[in-house]
Amino acid sequence: MRDDDVLAAVRDLAPVLRERATGTEALRRVPDGSVEELAATGFFRLLRPAAHTGLAADPAVFYAAVKEIAKACGSTGWVAAVLGVQNWHLALFDWRAQEEVWGPDPEALIASSYAPTGTVTPVAGGYRLSGRWHYSAGCDHARWALLGGLVTDDEGRPVDMPTFLVPRADYRVDDVWDTVGLRGTGSNDIVVDAAFVPGHRTLGYGPMGALSCPGHEVNAEPLYRLPYAAVFTTAVSTAIVGIAEGAYESYVEATRGRPRDSLGQKAVEDPFAQVRIARAAGDIDAAWLQLTRNIEDLYAVARGGGQPSMSLRTRARRDQVLATERAVDAVDLLMQTAGGGPMREPGSVLQRAWRDVHTGRGHTANDVERALALFGKDALGLDVDDPVV
Repeated sequence: MRDDDVLAAVRDLAPVLRERATGTEALRRVPDGSVEELAATGFFRLLRPAAHTGLAADPAVFYAAVKEIAKACGSTGWVAAVLGVQNWHLALFDWRAQEEVWGPDPEALIASSYAPTGTVTPVAGGYRLSGRWHYSAGCDHARWALLGGLVTDDEGRPVDMPTFLVPRADYRVDDVWDTVGLRGTGSNDIVVDAAFVPGHRTLGYGPMGALSCPGHEVNAEPLYRLPYAAVFTTAVSTAIVGIAEGAYESYVEATRGRPRDSLGQKAVEDPFAQVRIARAAGDIDAAWLQLTRNIEDLYAVARGGGQPSMSLRTRARRDQVLATERAVDAVDLLMQTAGGGPMREPGSVLQRAWRDVHTGRGHTANDVERALALFGKDALGLDVDDPVV
């Protein structure tokens, strides 16, 4: 199977996911069948290393596939993006951790919740982990979870913020996800009660930022020499841009079918609607072009064996948050002339997209000011010290 074969298969599956979008919202999680069909396309193999039957694909293909899925169903696209990225993240871990996950089941999926909300206690050979982690998209489909935590010194000061890999047997999923937008993501809580995590199942942000991780010893593909911050946050923004593109296409199609507006004018002849269509399309295009440019540039550096400059890293974060902002603005713009129909029609694509992009905008990866400040610091010659760059 080639990268392009996966993308073609995802596009073929998209109409099915679109038909299920309303049902996915009602279920509050992506149906098992949708995840199984996505797996059958090879989607989850894209960022998995070749050593574990993956494709270690060009990341641009992965993001293109995420966008296609999110265009069809925002919740499914969001879950696909997050679960897909975790395969990439696990490839950075110690080989023993990878074997524990993919050895018994090469198709095993991994959920995540990176905010360090639990309690971490160093013990012999590893750590003891307890607590509750929120917003774990697609966790019902996963057999493992990547959870964030703080390691502190004797005086309670943070000294490290590793990610801990925990098996499904050591945590439970608490069904609490009941939201206005991205309702179908099943972003429930993960609860851990005094689980032991051996040292080889942890990975700090320091090695990831330095692009020097244990997994590099076995996974030499250039895909795994990309900065974590760019890979993960771009996945989040790509899903939002895909949702916006789906909303745009739905709006244009609906406008063509509307015979008259409230003033008796043919809807397609309304110059203000025409201008909004142009502006929305321009924002979505700009968002996507910048996201893909940065990933392509980062991948080119990795293929050449180099290290990405801080200016490229901060540019990727700058454009990632601006992509989300543009996508949200585009959907808002379309809603202004959509009339009352989308607000009362059950299953309205535009209404669902409007709710989904605003919910996705609240993700910590989309902290616009923080990301823009990183770029500004670098541009002004100041030191940039942030784990998410």
